[in-house]
Amino acid sequence: MAAFDPWDPAFLADPYPAYAELRARGRVIRFEPTDQWLVPRHADVSALLRDRRLGRTYQHRFTHEDFGRTAPPAEHEPFHTLNDHGMLDLEPPDHTRIRRLVSKAFTPRTVERLKPYVHGLANELVGALVEAGGGDLLTDVAEPLPVAVIAEMLGIPEADRAPLRPWSADICGMYELNPSEETAAKAVRASVEFSEYLTELIAVRRKEPGDDLISGLIEAHDEGDRLTEQEMISTAVLLLNAGHEATVNATVNGWWALFRNPDQLAALRADHTLVPSAVEELMRYDTPLQLFERWVLDDIEIDGTVIPRGAEIAMLFGSANHDPEVFAHPERLDLSRTDNPHISFSAGIHYCIGAPLARIELAASMTALLEKAPTLSLAAEPQRKPNFVIRGLEGLSVTL
Repeated sequence: MAAFDPWDPAFLADPYPAYAELRARGRVIRFEPTDQWLVPRHADVSALLRDRRLGRTYQHRFTHEDFGRTAPPAEHEPFHTLNDHGMLDLEPPDHTRIRRLVSKAFTPRTVERLKPYVHGLANELVGALVEAGGGDLLTDVAEPLPVAVIAEMLGIPEADRAPLRPWSADICGMYELNPSEETAAKAVRASVEFSEYLTELIAVRRKEPGDDLISGLIEAHDEGDRLTEQEMISTAVLLLNAGHEATVNATVNGWWALFRNPDQLAALRADHTLVPSAVEELMRYDTPLQLFERWVLDDIEIDGTVIPRGAEIAMLFGSANHDPEVFAHPERLDLSRTDNPHISFSAGIHYCIGAPLARIELAASMTALLEKAPTLSLAAEPQRKPNFVIRGLEGLSVTL
């Protein structure tokens, strides 16, 4: 029987059989190694994402001591200061205030205006890949496209963008289960360097505002919307990290899935109108964010089990997206699947604010690859990253 073991390479290679076993065991399962309650079924995950008895933080209501938790080590403070002031880890009213400001940059009209830039860049990147006769889909297309788009939106100059992806990768290491001290040290260093860079950039934008999101946040702050400098820095980092991490991994996970399902790849090549539903199905089939955590702020009951205040719930997005109660033949990749309520973008007040932009980016790179590289094929078996929560590949070597 497949075992849920987020540190086992065999599990990381294919966690979906273990998820089926978890769903068969029940609606909520205690997992001692991480001191969490696992929730594997779609209906429960979907409901809990909207349940205000749970929170991304508890510090708006409780101290660490009141909540029965230990404060993070002092040496991790730079990471937690950066992370805890971003809207993903805040609850109302602070979350509401910051999200209202940021959402102005992600209105349907604003995102629609980015389409020509996104498609132009995707065609340029894929064109270079074709000219080279192949390469690494991760570093040549999947990474540079969303990084450039979100950096452009934020107003980060092109010359300053090289460290953005490494900083992001080091910070995101802390979202894995039981991160090591080495992972924490990398995250702290990246948090300090990224924060220092943004502090300088914000100072420049105060003197010379531009038509970008950082300038917009400064202007909103100056108009009395009470956005602190730390909130501005944390928001910029969150948007950069969230604005490309899932898109990068969805791209390579998606193409790896297509290469393993040649009938579906052939159908997509024969009919490019499948691209929108293909994007949704690939995000469901091999979910880039496998797990999302919430703190229990008030006792809740799931299927007769009372989960007490102070506990932590781990909602298994990858498992929910393969729940046969919701998806017919969930283990089958079906690019024409129309009934597809996957939760890869989360739900409730923390629903991904950049979901419309991510969909445009994924569709743009997929369309460019279908049109410009119709004979694209796998050059070598890819290696899976040794991560569980953020699921991706070390690279995806392709040839024409």
